[in-house]
Amino acid sequence: MGRWRGYTLAEVAAGEPGTVDAWLRDPRSAPHGGESLLAFISRVGGWLDTRPVGDGGRVVAVAEPSVVRAALVYALKAPPATYWNIDVGPLSTVTLAGHGGRWNLRIDAAA
Repeated sequence: MGRWRGYTLAEVAAGEPGTVDAWLRDPRSAPHGGESLLAFISRVGGWLDTRPVGDGGRVVAVAEPSVVRAALVYALKAPPATYWNIDVGPLSTVTLAGHGGRWNLRIDAAA
């Protein structure tokens, strides 16, 4: 988050409304001097694509909601702006099945 690190979005928006608006609208924007949303999604996607395949192996990742949202955008090949429309609650479980550029979101029915 660059120079915005440690601040809430509301705090940054109060002091820099124009730059926050640009950051929210343009996934390539990084007015805070940190990583752009597009770069973040690509980085998380690159990690997904290096996960081991075969033998029915599974990988469990415990991650912040922002990382889960980025993984979902990447896996589903959704537009980057979709990132802002995905809510990931505390202790949520998300299952991505597949490997190397071919991912599927699996939603299990409630028991």
